[in-house]
Amino acid sequence: MSKERRYKLIAQNKKARYNYFIEETFQAGIELFGQEVKSLRLGRCNVGDSHVEIRDGQAFLVSMHISPYDHTTVGVDKKDPMRKRRLLLNRREINKLMGAVTKDGYTIVPVKIYFTGPYVKVDIALAKGKKLYDKRATLAAKDVRRETQREFKIKNL
Repeated sequence: MSKERRYKLIAQNKKARYNYFIEETFQAGIELFGQEVKSLRLGRCNVGDSHVEIRDGQAFLVSMHISPYDHTTVGVDKKDPMRKRRLLLNRREINKLMGAVTKDGYTIVPVKIYFTGPYVKVDIALAKGKKLYDKRATLAAKDVRRETQREFKIKNL
């Protein structure tokens, strides 16, 4: 009997699908401190302008904002909300991402952050940037889809 994977969505990067062509996605763990996890449980996270850098064979999530947890004790240091956070990936995945970024001109962007049980996971995507005319075509297709759904809904009433 297969186990159904359940997850609780924390944040989603809606700009990623608008600004980039998503080629391939990877699931990565993220290295966090306890107070950051508590803040994520409250949904205080912004991944809109963040991206992934690969340095010295390790992947880091850069410029993701996690708001400080309000109810921490006095003796605990509050971490920088915009600090680099290490991503936990296999060596094979890191090498694949590094090769695509350097050779093919791809970018690595986070798509969504969620809880899988007690763990915080990040879906990162290998993406290629869209031009302005591609973005316009995406918006036009979205409008056409919305209009056809609206017409279909009216006809069924």
